[in-house]
Amino acid sequence: MDSATSERSVPGGAGRRELTATADNGLKIVVVGGFGVGKTTLVRSVSEIRPLNTEETMTQAGRGIDETGGLAGLGAKTSTTVAFDFGRITLDARNVLYLFGAPGQERFWFLWDRLFAGTLGAVVLVDTRRLSDSWYAIDRLEHHGTPFIVARNDFGGPAYTPEQVREALDLDPGVPLVDCDARSRQSSKDVLITLVEHLKTLYVAQLNAPQEYAQ
Repeated sequence: MDSATSERSVPGGAGRRELTATADNGLKIVVVGGFGVGKTTLVRSVSEIRPLNTEETMTQAGRGIDETGGLAGLGAKTSTTVAFDFGRITLDARNVLYLFGAPGQERFWFLWDRLFAGTLGAVVLVDTRRLSDSWYAIDRLEHHGTPFIVARNDFGGPAYTPEQVREALDLDPGVPLVDCDARSRQSSKDVLITLVEHLKTLYVAQLNAPQEYAQ
């Protein structure tokens, strides 16, 4: 896909860099979380290409299946991801991040294990009005041994302290917790930067860890 066709027609799109034809390293990042927490919005806001998405219109048939409790009303969410979102952001001339947004509904969770394959790290996006919706995402990431950070998307919910959120999600002290607005490109970029820095810290720690050799 050339840069002319991949430029997004959104406010601020003119400032996005022209894509290089090739990159040596493609780094896979997954954005996970509960239903309606803003995963598609984050991928859209930060991707330098027109994102691939698999959104479908929500219908009456989804009532009682897709849990909308805690959302700002059914009218506020009219579509939902049924497979995954995909975007891309260039780090430098040789490295790019490939972003995959996972579907949030329980009926599509069977796709998550496949999306996690080959993943460098993950962002768990949470809505403080529905913190329990994030438990499954954290459980699966810990099961796969995938490093992750947690980002609180701003929905104007309860003003929980970081310590209260950590306790509610039972987060390890080493897991970064940040605030974000998934609608903002800069805020979403800051989330990804935090994840990359966290992965770098873990990598350096592994390199410096004492090595055990079989006798």
